Amino acid sequence: MRACLTALFVLLSAPLQAAEVHVAPGQGTLASAIAGAEPGDVLILSGGAYLGPVTIDRTLTMQGDGTATIDGQGQGSVVTIDADDVVLTGLHVTGSGKVNQDLDAGIKILKGADRARIEGNRLTDNMHGIDVHGGLDSLVRGNAIEGRKNPRMNERGNGIYIWNSPGTVIEGNSVRWGRDGIFSNASKTGTYRNNLFRDLRFAVHYMYTHDSEVSGNISIGNHLGFAIMFSNRVVVKDNLSLGDREHGVMLNFANSADVAGNLVRGGTKKCLFIYNAHKNLIANNRFQDCGIGIHFTAGSERNMLTGNAFIANQEQVKYVGTRFMEWSFEGRGNYWSDHPAFDLNGDGIADGVYRPNDLMDHILWSQPAAALLTGSPAVQLVRWSQSSFPAILPGGVTDSHPLMQPLTIPVPDDIAAMEAEVAGRWAKGSYDDIDLEDLGTH
Repeated sequence: MRACLTALFVLLSAPLQAAEVHVAPGQGTLASAIAGAEPGDVLILSGGAYLGPVTIDRTLTMQGDGTATIDGQGQGSVVTIDADDVVLTGLHVTGSGKVNQDLDAGIKILKGADRARIEGNRLTDNMHGIDVHGGLDSLVRGNAIEGRKNPRMNERGNGIYIWNSPGTVIEGNSVRWGRDGIFSNASKTGTYRNNLFRDLRFAVHYMYTHDSEVSGNISIGNHLGFAIMFSNRVVVKDNLSLGDREHGVMLNFANSADVAGNLVRGGTKKCLFIYNAHKNLIANNRFQDCGIGIHFTAGSERNMLTGNAFIANQEQVKYVGTRFMEWSFEGRGNYWSDHPAFDLNGDGIADGVYRPNDLMDHILWSQPAAALLTGSPAVQLVRWSQSSFPAILPGGVTDSHPLMQPLTIPVPDDIAAMEAEVAGRWAKGSYDDIDLEDLGTH
């Protein structure tokens, strides 16, 4: 008898084996399948249309082969996840509502729904593509997201929106159209890597997102590449900003960041914009063919710049301030394509100091009308005097150990082809409704 009771206890306490449930397309079939499923079940969706919206309130896997479409019919979020360990893969998700204030999305992960995995899906015609809204340790990988094309860009939704969702990994996705590729707000310890962003406002937009990583991403033809704002201890490495409009990388009230190995090239007004940002390491980046190589302002202090290459920018440095700034570290400065230098001892370090700006530059920045006098003998005399007698120079940037050779950062052929497609885009003057000079625009 005791053996029988033991066997019965083991049988009752053992978890039921997860079942595979095949779901046919149609009105209400998906909601019914979810309601009838046991935790751990796998719902297999065949090709066809499944009408939503639906909410997943238990641990499930929802799996398609790319031909199953879940259509939200313009009502709220198409798929809402409200349980732990939910997996969505191989699905086409479309037709969310249009209410931006409600964060209508193709897929929404609610607070308390942890460890969701959203992988290999296609999301089209949604207000926001994927909204990670409080769930912990979510994985969003390998999805193709196409946003809406409202005439006013600021009224569109984001490809991926992360709010207060520590541990989120956003990897290997492509995002096109819409507003921002990734908008991360009030979160931390996230990893956003190896994503492709095209035809957006910002590729990556950070607000109050600390202790996180933005790496290996590609921004092509967006209004701004990588905007790190009000965030501390962010690693920004090995990203490409190609043919973006305003800034390739922006640090705005960003502190203790590690910005390394990035390439900003072509079309951009400012390769790197640093505004009231402190104690950042900016090393081994290549800033090329921009209106301004680096715009450095608003009292930014204790930043270290070394090993960077500034190549063929119309103005290499715009430093707005009166302090003396040394842009080299331990005998290694940066490469400046406009620095006519010699290296007599062959150590790779130029023999002459590089100073990008003088007093006349400061006057021209504050009084643009003075540009009419740029070629006058008086201006030339002032510039000659300052170059000959450095003691009369105002505060500004000095690179005491400029490099003789620039670093190279390769661009894959397929990415270079995409870059070529957007060449000259911003000369046409089609900027939608955005004003990136307004730092309050989010």
